[in-house]
Amino acid sequence: MTASTSFDVAHIGNVELLTAEFDKSLWFFHDLLAMRIVGTDGDSTYLRTWDEYQQFTIKLTASSDAGVGLTTFRASSQEALERRVAAIDRFGLGEGWVDGEQGTGPTYRFRDPDGHAMGIYYETERYVATDDKPALKNQASAFPGRGVNARRLDHINYLAKDVVANGEFIAEALGGRESERIAIDGGGYAAWWFHFNNKSYDVVYSDDWTKHGDRLHHIAFAPDTREDILKAADIFLENGIYIESGPHKHAINQTFFLYVWEPGGNRIEFANAGARLLLDPDQPVVEWSAEERKKGQAWGMKTIESFHTHGTPVVKEN
Repeated sequence: MTASTSFDVAHIGNVELLTAEFDKSLWFFHDLLAMRIVGTDGDSTYLRTWDEYQQFTIKLTASSDAGVGLTTFRASSQEALERRVAAIDRFGLGEGWVDGEQGTGPTYRFRDPDGHAMGIYYETERYVATDDKPALKNQASAFPGRGVNARRLDHINYLAKDVVANGEFIAEALGGRESERIAIDGGGYAAWWFHFNNKSYDVVYSDDWTKHGDRLHHIAFAPDTREDILKAADIFLENGIYIESGPHKHAINQTFFLYVWEPGGNRIEFANAGARLLLDPDQPVVEWSAEERKKGQAWGMKTIESFHTHGTPVVKEN
């Protein structure tokens, strides 16, 4: 039976993306994805998707290279937050409490075994619409009606030197529940998917072939429909954005997807993941063999080589 503490994390909170092409990256998220700028702080700009109930969705930070900065998670209660902090501390990976950013309360900073910076909080301020007030009171702000219309942040996929160590950390420290995984013939996993709520995944760890550590595979945004993702492909084509793969359908978790590289080099996915929900709290994990994965995606498209080799920061070859 699933323990009640497996629901201690409500969802992924927000993500800091690093870019060496700040102005171009900001154009991508603001103009093409229709995300709203809600604040600035030094070299960083805060943006939100149109149905984000919190103050911001991503923090875009100018940096010498692309990659991921701080990822946060919202706990489901103050008591849940305290339980998760205690569990993190048992791994010896806690870094201590800091003030939250842009409407989030006290945040406990920590790192996963691979070194990715993370934080967990409970207190948060809800976004109050002004000139973007919606017609329907049950959404956070008005539908933009332009660009990709990214509705919410869906998930994050990290590259990891050790998928098993990081996956076990997510399961034990944050209470993440497995949904699917790819087994390696010699033992271990090539990738491992975890969820905190009814979505099929919120956090993924994929094998980093470079063994560099602290790298990003991608973050994903959810528009409303598959058709929105098809339209997004046309928008990116017209605006010179590199389309890496898709539109197509994943075999694992059945997500309809499109992958692009934003101008700073970070891989961004557009995912219609809401079609498949895990309503069973004791959903058995689905394990795929390496041989099964050779068959490619759901409709037969083979996984492209760069999906295994590209991550940010980019590892320079000697």
